[in-house]
Amino acid sequence: MEIKTMTHREAVNRCYELTPQLREYDEFMYLGVRWLPYTMFFHPKNYHSKVINTDDMGFRLTQSHRGWVSPAEFPDDGAVNIVIGGSTAMGTGTTSDANTVASVLAELTGEIWLNFGGRGYNCVQEAIIFMLNEHSLKKINNVVILSGLNTLTLEGLPDEYTTEYGKYYYSYEFSHYMHKYSESQKRVSNASASSNESTTERIIPRITEKFTGWLDQTDENSVEQLFTDVYIDIDQRIQRAAQMTIESAIQIQQLAKSHNARVHFVLQPLSRWSKQYFHPREEEMFNAIDSCANNFWRLFQRLCTPNLHEKYSSQIKQGCIQAALPYHDMNLLMKKSPALNDNIYIDHLHFNDLGYREMGRLIYEYVL
Repeated sequence: MEIKTMTHREAVNRCYELTPQLREYDEFMYLGVRWLPYTMFFHPKNYHSKVINTDDMGFRLTQSHRGWVSPAEFPDDGAVNIVIGGSTAMGTGTTSDANTVASVLAELTGEIWLNFGGRGYNCVQEAIIFMLNEHSLKKINNVVILSGLNTLTLEGLPDEYTTEYGKYYYSYEFSHYMHKYSESQKRVSNASASSNESTTERIIPRITEKFTGWLDQTDENSVEQLFTDVYIDIDQRIQRAAQMTIESAIQIQQLAKSHNARVHFVLQPLSRWSKQYFHPREEEMFNAIDSCANNFWRLFQRLCTPNLHEKYSSQIKQGCIQAALPYHDMNLLMKKSPALNDNIYIDHLHFNDLGYREMGRLIYEYVL
């Protein structure tokens, strides 16, 4: 198909034309983010729309035979099951809560499935959100960890944002604005220390402080910092992401032991890892997404190549085998789907309703 060159605004509008529900997800993510301890951020709570609805804790609702359920409100007279992960587990791209993996599994199993997906979360945040909430559940039958790609993507951030605990969605923002806070605290401290100095001795530092404050204000209104992954060693990136993913999955597995729950790891699908040929609508959407890419999508620059799939998948698989944690690769399972050649991707990482329903069916048939 012919690839059309678009401006950023044209590309954004084309994305919304091809996948109208994306506008809702963008507003949900960027206009309503809540800042929290331990996990740093999460979805807005009590969010209501035709596309997305959340509970009093910010978790997305699941449709079940017992009505709408969530980690904040579910029947406590029996066992529950959990889908945990990032935006794919949360269901970014569906037209309603009824088409997430959790809702599809609830439909197929006749059991309660809770959606623990956190949009933008890396594997460590996934483990933390489980740790903070599993105590409120009397009995868990299954935990499906649908994860792996957010962590690999975010490990493509520049090395200056590397920490002993990995990289995360707001790595730049956290470092940038916390540095500003530290600098402001230093200015307050310096001002207090100079209270006994003469007027002449204090006047120049105050002028400097005002000038610095003006520069900071200007900086806050500057254009978003742009990142790519071109300078990151891909083998080290894969190794770091795989190790973090394995360790976090094992932590969830250990926490779930008190429930005698069955824990399953499922590597989430990536467009060019799971399909060789694409529907024209998918290719058009990919072109539009690439033409208005934010930092997260820029970090995909070198991931959408099939040869990286085996490297990454094999490392996570080996770690899961050593931990006696069942491992499944959704990129391979999707090849069994009769819908593989249909229009199922809305971007390189997320499905539409058909894609999510197929993924839920495959988990039901091959994972549980």
